[in-house]
Amino acid sequence: MPILESTYKPPFYFKNGFISTVYSGLVRRVSGVNQERERITLKDNDFLDLDWSYSKEKTSKLIILLHGLEGDGQRPYMTGAAKLFNTNTIDAVCVNFRGCSGEDNLKFKSYHSGATEDLEAVIEHVISKNKYSEIYLKGISLGANIILKYLGERNVVPQEIKAAIAVSVPCYLKGSSKALHTPKNRLYHDRFLKHLLDKIKIKQEKFPELLNEEDFKSIKKLIDFDNIYTARAHGFKDALEYYEKNSSLQFLPKIKTPTLIINALNDSFLSPECYPVKEAKNNTNLYLEMPEYGGHAGFVDKKNVYYNEKRALEFVLQY
Repeated sequence: MPILESTYKPPFYFKNGFISTVYSGLVRRVSGVNQERERITLKDNDFLDLDWSYSKEKTSKLIILLHGLEGDGQRPYMTGAAKLFNTNTIDAVCVNFRGCSGEDNLKFKSYHSGATEDLEAVIEHVISKNKYSEIYLKGISLGANIILKYLGERNVVPQEIKAAIAVSVPCYLKGSSKALHTPKNRLYHDRFLKHLLDKIKIKQEKFPELLNEEDFKSIKKLIDFDNIYTARAHGFKDALEYYEKNSSLQFLPKIKTPTLIINALNDSFLSPECYPVKEAKNNTNLYLEMPEYGGHAGFVDKKNVYYNEKRALEFVLQY
């Protein structure tokens, strides 16, 4: 499809990508979302925790929300979207990836940028249990990459899935990894790494035969983490193979579900390859919007409803 012209015009201070990213991640608060937690058991006997919030009116529509790296179902970018959709007669379920709901998961493996089998399990669960006839998908960052890969790697997706939105998506993982290791992203890099190390320290203690103390101490950068833990835990040779096999960019041409990608041009996490102009122009189901501003998931707008949340609602109401 033709590239969409963005209408996003943030308040003056939020034209700065760093400010909009940090504000949205650390300062923004969303109130008034009442979530109910459900735990589902996966095929490998691990678990996922789902945080549900509901429309006041009975509905057959649902949005499934996926968070980013080291996020969870209570992050404002999750609850903000849930709140907006709930007020527009659409139920919402915020998925906590393995190990992200406040409790370590049971397996040595956890989650990663291409773990579409867990999204598939959630979709199967909500269809079988709740009989939703219209399901929408929305992901931020890592969660957005999972959605795009899920939609593009399958010949058939459930007919209930009507539309998808991917926001701030690092669809070329190698490029985004390289970007995160640059000096301008040092603060983000170090914050992500600290959270990840805190989590896999627990794994190292539970599974010393799979991750020894020497391995743990050798992780100094995010790419080390992906080489030593992510690749090893999830069956990849190394970080580069993990990036290559799980980047959603290669799956975009095969997406048959109407899908909107919103990637800000001043998102410091994204490499040039993460703006898939050619893929959008050649796929009638793929819409690409590239606002000048927004940073990484920092589309600040009026009344604490973010631009990407409004666009997501507008987009799904067409289908």
